Parts: sequence; C-alpha cells; structure tokens
Amino acid sequence: MKERDGIKSGPPDTGLQVRIADFSRVSFFSAGIILIPVIAMLVIVLMVFILSGTPAETLYFFFIGPFRNLFSFGNMLNACVPFIFGALGITVAMKAGSLNLGGEGQIYLGAFITTVTVTALSGLSGLPLPGVLLSVIGASAGIFSAGALAAFCGFCKAKWDTSEMITTFLISCAVIPVVNYLVTGPFMDPHSSLQSTEKIPQAVRLAPVLKPSNLNTGVFLAIAAVIIVQFFLYRTKTGYEIRMAGSNEIFARYGGINTKRNTVLAMFISGGFYGLAGSAAVLGTYHATVKEFSAGMGWNGLAVALIACFYPPAIIPASVFFAWISAGARIAMQNTGLNFETASIVQAVIFFLATSLVIRNIFSGKGKGRLWKS
Repeated sequence: MKERDGIKSGPPDTGLQVRIADFSRVSFFSAGIILIPVIAMLVIVLMVFILSGTPAETLYFFFIGPFRNLFSFGNMLNACVPFIFGALGITVAMKAGSLNLGGEGQIYLGAFITTVTVTALSGLSGLPLPGVLLSVIGASAGIFSAGALAAFCGFCKAKWDTSEMITTFLISCAVIPVVNYLVTGPFMDPHSSLQSTEKIPQAVRLAPVLKPSNLNTGVFLAIAAVIIVQFFLYRTKTGYEIRMAGSNEIFARYGGINTKRNTVLAMFISGGFYGLAGSAAVLGTYHATVKEFSAGMGWNGLAVALIACFYPPAIIPASVFFAWISAGARIAMQNTGLNFETASIVQAVIFFLATSLVIRNIFSGKGKGRLWKS
C-alpha cells in the first residue's frame, strides 16, 4: 500500500477488517454470555443478604438446591426445554429483523391444539394409530397453528409495514382468554381436580429419562433443534437470505432477495418453535393443557435469547443458567423465608444487562456493536 501526501492509497485490507469484525463479534458473544450470568449471581447474593434472615442457608438452597437429588436436577433440565424452543423462535425472528412478542399465546395455542388433536385421533376406534405417529401429528398441528399466528403478523408487516411487536403481543393477549374459555369450558376434564383438558393417552407421551423427575426425551429434541437452526441459518441459502434481510433490507432487495417473503417465513418458523414448546410441554410434562400453564414461558425464552446474544449454540448454556436460577429461587422459597419477588428482580437484571448499550459498547467497541448482529 502506497502513501502519498499523507494519504494511503491502494486496496483496503479487507481480510484484516473481516478478522477484526469477527473477533469483535465473538468477543461480545463470549463476554455477554459470561458476564451477564456472573453479574446476575452477584445480584442474587446481595439481595439474599439484604432480604433473608438466614443468608447462608438461603444461598445454599438457591445455588445447590437444584443439584441435591435426581428429582430436582431432572426438573431443572426439563425446564430448559421450553426455554430452548422459545429462544430459538426469538432468534430466527431477530435474524430476519423482526421481534416476536407473542410467545405466551403461541405456546398456549400450540399446547391446546396438540392436546385436542391427539385426544381426538386416539378416540377414533376405527383408526388405530401408533403412539409415535399420534405424537408427531399432534405436535405438527400445534407447530402449524402457532406458526400461522405469527406468520399472519409477519404478513401484516410485509404488506402494510405494521409493527410486528405490537401485532404479535396484542394477538397473543387475545388468544389466551379464548384458549382459557375452551380449556375451562367445552374441553374441560370433569374428572380432574385441575382446570385442564382431558389427559392424553399414555402411549403418546414422551418417554421419561430421569425418574422420578419430569425430564423426558423432549430435551434431546431441543438439543437437536439447536443444531438444526444453527445449520439452517449459517449453512443454507434460505438462512443466508433471512440473515441478510435482517441485517440490511435495502441491500438484500438490491441483491435479489425477497425480503417480504423471508419476513413471513421467519415469523412462521418463530411461531412454530413456540408452538413446539407448547407441544413438548403437553407430550412430556403436563400430559394435558392446564389453564395458563404457559404464563411466563414466552418471556423466559426471550430472556434466554438475550443472554445467548441470539447465537443458537449459546442458547443451551443460557437456558441451563436461567433454569438453574428459577429452580434455585423456587427451592429457596420452599425451605427458607425468601420471597418470590427475588427471581423476578433477577430476571429484570438479566434483561437490563443483555440490552444495555453500556455493556454492549464495552465489549464491542463504542458505536460499533449491534445486539441484533447477524
């Protein structure tokens, strides 16, 4: 590279620039994934010393409680399953430049449709179907119904430039009471002590993995889903188009990418993963649609995606951390005087840290980092 009159001329060192950009992105991912849980745990310790009369005992149950026995440990891992599916749904939507805030309703709808489909097909005496096939059909119905709900919001954004954040949230708020009516009305099981639908047959349920906990084979499906999403986003043409549409829509359109189609497709996949979270909850854990069982699952999936910085492989450790904190708070409440608000405050801290411009700029360079970077 030549220098003339104090100005460098010649082709830029694009290779070095790419390496620096990649290093900055990896550094931010690593720092975010490590720093956010560390600060959250420090906040937990501080709050316990302030709010608990027996801080040492409370900290023991908070951090060690989920690992004391197979029951607690298995239930903690089982809680990761909807977190992983929800985080994958958020991640795919974010890569396309959209934000799906309708996870609560989509999980609930997917669970209900799965339950109704499985119970209806299993009740057909003239159509005996294997349990595995019933599970696949029921889960597919739940995935499609939730995906269609999110895809409609994506279509509205692509067609009329509406805010998908508002439409997904409002439609979710409308779906929840409708499903509540169906669960506690026409489809309610009169023989159950809970407000829930009829339980699905034993043959349809996912196999348990770590008895006596609720952990089931759904955890392997969640891990496989992470691998598939990583491959889809970074090794396929459609995944590349989704990421390009989310990074720079104008550039993507000039490159011949149908950004409107990819917006709808990404939202369908996003809702589909939320629906799969509901299906897995019914097939593996609850075996019925219990009234408002999904409350908080959609937002927890968003929190996990934020911790993972929307990077699919990081979703697994992020979900384990979030499930650990949630299980620890619950066990500490059962055995000590810790109140429920502690876990909520920790979740708020995680949201703040993951979206903080200050944290982002520290590790990605001032004015250079982007939280939604593809």
